[in-house]
Amino acid sequence: MTLRDAKVGETVKVVKLHGEGAVKRRIMDMGITKGVEIYIRKVAPLGDPIEVTIRGYELSLRKADAEMIDVVK
Repeated sequence: MTLRDAKVGETVKVVKLHGEGAVKRRIMDMGITKGVEIYIRKVAPLGDPIEVTIRGYELSLRKADAEMIDVVK
């Protein structure tokens, strides 16, 4: 399951990051690392972007970035 598949109101835990080089580094720089919990706050009407709360701050992610993050409930 990826972050994109998570529903509004769920809290999920990151298990793996996909992607290469600069893209993966950018995701990690945003605080999304293995083991961190992410709360899904909102999803835009067309599904892009997704608003989440992570490490005490709010973050908006594009669908393409959310698909690179494997999570479990």
